[in-house]
Amino acid sequence: MQTIRKILLLLSFFPLFLTAQNTSDTVVVDLNNPKSTVYTHIYFLQEDSYQPEKAAKTIYGLVGEEAIEKAIKIKKVLDGKGLYIDFNRIPSNTNYKDSIGYASYHKYVLFPQRMPKIYVEKIENSWYYSTETIASIDELYKEVFPWYVDKLQNIIPVSGHKKVFGIELWQFVAVVMLLVFSLLIFIIFKKIAFAILQRIQHYITKSNHTNIEVKMVLKKLAHPISLLISLKFIDLVFPSLQFSLAVNKWVFLAINIAETVFWIYVFLKLVKVIMQIYKEITEKTQSKLDDQLVPILNNLLTGVVVIFGFFKVLQLFGVDTTTMLAGATIGGLAFALASQDTVKNFIGTVAIFLDKPFHIGDWISAGEVTGTVEEVGFRSTRVRAADTTVFQIPNSKLSEMVINNSGLRLFRRYNTNLGLRYDTPPELIEAFVNGIRIIIKEHPETKSDSYNVEFTGFGDSALLIMMNVYFKSLAWGTEQSSKHRLHMAILKLAAELGVEFAFPSTTVTVEQFASNGNLLPKYNTNKEQISNSIDKVLTAFKNDTPPENTPES
Repeated sequence: MQTIRKILLLLSFFPLFLTAQNTSDTVVVDLNNPKSTVYTHIYFLQEDSYQPEKAAKTIYGLVGEEAIEKAIKIKKVLDGKGLYIDFNRIPSNTNYKDSIGYASYHKYVLFPQRMPKIYVEKIENSWYYSTETIASIDELYKEVFPWYVDKLQNIIPVSGHKKVFGIELWQFVAVVMLLVFSLLIFIIFKKIAFAILQRIQHYITKSNHTNIEVKMVLKKLAHPISLLISLKFIDLVFPSLQFSLAVNKWVFLAINIAETVFWIYVFLKLVKVIMQIYKEITEKTQSKLDDQLVPILNNLLTGVVVIFGFFKVLQLFGVDTTTMLAGATIGGLAFALASQDTVKNFIGTVAIFLDKPFHIGDWISAGEVTGTVEEVGFRSTRVRAADTTVFQIPNSKLSEMVINNSGLRLFRRYNTNLGLRYDTPPELIEAFVNGIRIIIKEHPETKSDSYNVEFTGFGDSALLIMMNVYFKSLAWGTEQSSKHRLHMAILKLAAELGVEFAFPSTTVTVEQFASNGNLLPKYNTNKEQISNSIDKVLTAFKNDTPPENTPES
């Protein structure tokens, strides 16, 4: 009975022995596809399954100790840089092809961004680590583990290898020293970066003076630049501390995220500096349209930096941004079709800034809208009419309209007719015309070489004096104040000469009364008196202080 029990007990444990045996034999050298080749290499270099001669089978063209050395170095480089291999992402297709440009090759790169030289390729009917990987692994190993690593290991005493929380004591000390050196590098390079940025700013602006606002931005920009240099130093030295893959993975992920965030910050501040410098340049130009371009460019560049930074962070977490971009492209196409007006307005904005049909402050007429251009936005242009009404015109429509830009005129033309009474003597008409000509010549805001003042005809109730002048200022307010001075001088001239203006009316006049005599106005045509009157008016005009310009409507 006991014998039967022993036999049954042995039979019950027999499947366990078979399972253990099968487990040890399930993993074999498999070079059939990229996934199996990489898995074979990594699996046989683990502590619990360490068989380097099998891992060396993934090295093409080498055998023995040399192949083993290459295989071990490849894994150490990957571990040292904290590059964790996700086998679920590696293709298992035997005929897998990696498309590069217009060509495709039987190859798979494990980490295209961080370690592009380590990849597997199909040679004959099997997958191996590429010839480029094998040729460059020694150089990569020296970069990750410099010459001082072996010497450092030799000088560390036995007590330094004692472990606390799974980490050796010398590694704790090395981390503290690394942080101290990184802090010193940060302080030194912060001053150097600020000095270099100031020199660049002076070179661009052609001025040794630094605006306070620009100076503050440069200081903020020097801060992340020096931090990036410190992080780069940690990135180069940290693999030498020989932490485990688990530690390196999270440390380098943190470093890469920090670097990405700092680069985003640097580019955002750089955009701000560029926009501030561009703003100072545009303020020196006469055109105000380029001033309006500053906020549009600032928003556009900021958006580009944030979007690229966002995709970079996603890449660090293993997200396939290529697939996302493909989906975003399709979604973007659908969105563009649904918002055609917005796209048209954006294109209209670009056309306006390229063609520059008007500038900020110009008086324009576009369709039924007439007024002053106040702002050119990303979607529309704001025009304020003379009655202070504001019109928002979509840029897509404005770019297609016929625009009459009064602001682009060389001068502002003013043409009017002055009507004198029919009984005005010819001598006074001639004196009045000559007086106006002299006033125009002496007026500081009129073109003295381009004007017309002539007796042009006979109206229904007046002798017509045509006056055509050109004002130098294109500002509407200045034009009105210039007209005011000109009109006042003409009125004073007429009063001094005794010339009266006619008005459109029918007047019945009884010229002779028995008691009152002649009712016609009495004109003084004495040449000396006329000359004195003109001189008197011109002297008063020259000494007259021009009125302040009224605000432009």
